[in-house]
Formats: sequence, structure tokens, C-alpha cells
Amino acid sequence: MEVPIACSSHDLDKSLVISCAQVPCHVRLLAMQDELAQLMQQPWVDHVNRKDYSGGWDVLPLRCQRVHVDAHPVLQGFAIANGEDWQDLPVLARCPAIKAFLQTLRCPLKSVRLMRLKAGAEIKPHRDYGLSLEHGEARLHLSLQTSDKIHFYVNHQRVPMGAGELWYINADQEHAVQNLGDEDRINLVIDCVANDWLREQVTLGWHHGRGQSQPV
Repeated sequence: MEVPIACSSHDLDKSLVISCAQVPCHVRLLAMQDELAQLMQQPWVDHVNRKDYSGGWDVLPLRCQRVHVDAHPVLQGFAIANGEDWQDLPVLARCPAIKAFLQTLRCPLKSVRLMRLKAGAEIKPHRDYGLSLEHGEARLHLSLQTSDKIHFYVNHQRVPMGAGELWYINADQEHAVQNLGDEDRINLVIDCVANDWLREQVTLGWHHGRGQSQPV
């Protein structure tokens, strides 16, 4: 496993805030990519925040609020705020490698989605307010299909996310993505509760890496 790296730091005195950090993990990448190939025939849905992107950006929900388990995929994929009761969707049962990876995360999981940014597409700078460790929430990205033509920025700093790497992203800060390549980028995106275990893992990723610090 590569040494975790980070961009923007977090001191234990909490005077600094993490923008992003690679989280230590074990990933069966090839097995997960095989499952991803089988999921291409599923009904992916376009991202609903159309003003925030250009080109193609769509989603396949794998876990959603229990109340939406039998609802339209749009609700499963995007009605993800303020929920307390979450459930895996049936499609996840057909993905044992992805499910096994999720079970290694020792924090309460909320929404889990596959998110595809198509070749030539761009996610414009925006913020998902309140979605950060400081607010008790966390968004994790596991890249399953990517290239060096993906430019992912958080707080104006590029995130060097490679395939098979798990990253914490401070979505409360401004972030944007450009896919300048000829292939789609697909990430497994996990929203979860920021418990002590996750905070420790994110901090570990920072302390074993490199980055820039920015005061609150």
C-alpha cells in the first residue's frame, strides 16, 4: 500500500482543518472493477444539480435512506440529507467485493453511490455545506476508474487520487473536478458519520503524508 498523502492539514489543537487526506485501507481493486463492469447495465441517473456541472455526471445508488428503498433511483441517490436510518439496496448484494470493503469501514455508513464523471465533463466549483469532520460528517471517495487527466481540487489544492485509493474530502470547502481525458472517471462515494475511528484514520493519513496547512 502506498504511503497516504494529504493536502491541507489538521493540528491536534484544531486550529487547522483538513481539506483532504488519503485514508489507509486495503482494497481488492480488480475484483471491485469486475463488479463495476457488471453494473454498467444498471439504470444510472443523471445528477440532479445540473447548474453545478457541464457534460455527463451520473450516479448509481448502492445504499440509501430506508424510506426510499422502493422509491425512484433519483430519491435513492439524492435524498441523502438528515437521514437516520439507512439500508443497502439489492444491487449491492451482487457486489461482494464492494460490500466487503464497505464492511471494513468502522464508522456508521449513510449514503453509498457510484458516481461517474464522463469524459470531457466538469463539476463546477461548489460546496456541500456541513459535510466535513468539523460538522460530524464525512465524505469518502474510493477511485475505481481514473487517470492522470482527472483534475480534482479541494480548497484550490489538487487531490492526487489514484485508482484503489480512499480519500477523505472536505466537501464543506469549495471543490471541483475536471475530466480532461477520454475515459469516464468512476468513484465509489461514501457518506458516513465522523466517529473517533474515522477521525483517527484521517489524521493518520495526514501525519504519514505531505501537504499544506491553512488556519481556520
